Amino acid sequence: MKLRLMIAPLITAPNLIAALLTLLPYLAVASFPTEAIGLVQKLPLWAQLACPTLLCIPYVLVTGAAGNFRWSWFALYALLPVAISVLLWLARRADISNRGDWRDFLVLAVLGLAVDLRWFQGAWPARLDVFNKILLLDAGIYAFLVIRQLDGVGFDLRLRLADLGIGLREAAFYTPFALAIGLGLSFLHIHYLWPGAGAMALAWIFTFFFVAVPEELFFRGWLQNLLERRMGRYPALLLTAALFGLAHFNKHTVGFKVHFNWRYVLMAAIAGVFYGRAWRARRRVGASAITHATVDSIWSLWLR
Repeated sequence: MKLRLMIAPLITAPNLIAALLTLLPYLAVASFPTEAIGLVQKLPLWAQLACPTLLCIPYVLVTGAAGNFRWSWFALYALLPVAISVLLWLARRADISNRGDWRDFLVLAVLGLAVDLRWFQGAWPARLDVFNKILLLDAGIYAFLVIRQLDGVGFDLRLRLADLGIGLREAAFYTPFALAIGLGLSFLHIHYLWPGAGAMALAWIFTFFFVAVPEELFFRGWLQNLLERRMGRYPALLLTAALFGLAHFNKHTVGFKVHFNWRYVLMAAIAGVFYGRAWRARRRVGASAITHATVDSIWSLWLR
């Protein structure tokens, strides 16, 4: 009942329309990668580079209805996605050998820090800053896949049986490490309960689409993919896992308060090794997202 009272005020027509517009690029490219990307690439170059400015529309809808629209934030959401696309267009032109350009890593740093340090949280009404994460993800998807045309990403959520097998295998490999280290550090606490099949399925699906896929696309499809071209498979795997762990340093903090949660960092870094293994097995984000969603769901339901 309490959860319903918290969510009900957020379900408005402008918010629902904004949510659909925000999810459209993400789901379109994930479900029909060749068709969606090919359609946009038929446009003239100037139009391709200008298209991401449309990502400001969800901001206008949500904040306009809530009464906290600000021109400065509007300019950010209109211009930052375009700037990212221009940078990666320049990276594509400069990086003929396709080994990764400094602009690629600059864009990843900006996107990652903006989400992790909550740079733009103040732009949104209370409990609606989730829009920020998905809009920045959309900007990255468009820039890396449509403009940069980065290969080997594996952002295709038309899941295969092999994705399921690889994803669950890596989750099973990680589990003994997680239990031994997590229980030893008092990070994990076993809860003997059965939330019901429906609750478990909903938790997994939500985690898969809104936590696992965005993070796996960023860390494995983009970052590990690019680092492999520079440093090889194993160094890229370990460095990406370490950065993934560090990205969890301030989890479970309130507002803008920062607290370095070293146990979370360690557990996430170890998990990142197995997520990275799942991705590179077939270079499929879907496989590593299955590992990620399974681990997170088990933790949130029984070990948190």
